[in-house]
Amino acid sequence: MVGSLFERKGKLMSWIAINWSKTILTIGKIKFNVNGLKNIDLRNNYFFVPNHESALDIPLVFASIPMHVVSVAKIELSRIPFFGWSMIAGGHFFVDRSNHKKAMRSIEQARISMKKNPRSIFLFPEGTRSLNGKVGRFKKGGLKLAIDLGVPIVPIGIIGTNQFQSNLRRGLNIGSLELNIGKPIQTKKIKEEELPSFVEDLREKVILLKAKDVDQKN
Repeated sequence: MVGSLFERKGKLMSWIAINWSKTILTIGKIKFNVNGLKNIDLRNNYFFVPNHESALDIPLVFASIPMHVVSVAKIELSRIPFFGWSMIAGGHFFVDRSNHKKAMRSIEQARISMKKNPRSIFLFPEGTRSLNGKVGRFKKGGLKLAIDLGVPIVPIGIIGTNQFQSNLRRGLNIGSLELNIGKPIQTKKIKEEELPSFVEDLREKVILLKAKDVDQKN
C-alpha cells in the first residue's frame, strides 16, 4: 500500500515536472525538436544519458520525454525554492559532488530505491556542464548503477542549449533546440572489467547524436 502511494505521488510529481518544463520553454519562446522517440518503449524503464551544456538541459529533457522520469542531480538543486522541493517530493536523487563518500552513499540509496520502485532516471555523466561545447569525460558512478540494476541505457544528444544562452545574452537570433534520442543499450551482460570501455563507447554514441548522426537517430 505504501509503495503504491509512493508510485502515485511520484507519477503526479513527474506530470508536474513535465508540464512545468513545457511552460518554462513556452514562456521563454524556446522552440525545440525531439527526434528518436520511436526508439524507446514508453512502458519500459531506462537510464537516459544526455550531454550537458546548460541549465536549459533539465527542462528540455523533462519536456521531451513523456514518461515518469526522475533525475540524479547535484545536491544544490534541492535547495532551490519550489523547484528543489518538487524534486524532493518526486523522489529524485541528489549527489554531493564535493564529498565522494556522500556521493557514493547517495548512489547506493538510489539503487535500493530503484529496486523497491522501478522507474526511469536521467543523469548527466559528465558531472558538470561543458563550457566549450565538447562532450566531456563520463563518470562511472551513475552508469554503474544502471548496470547493477540491469536497466537499459539510452544515449541522448542535446544540441543548441549552450549557444542558445550565449545568443540570448547577446541579443542574437535564438533558433531552436534539438534533442536526439538513441537506441537503448542493454546492460545485463556487461561485466565489471568491461565498464571502462562501455563508458567510452557510450560517450561516443552521445557525441554522434549531438552531431546529428543519422544512424543513431533512426
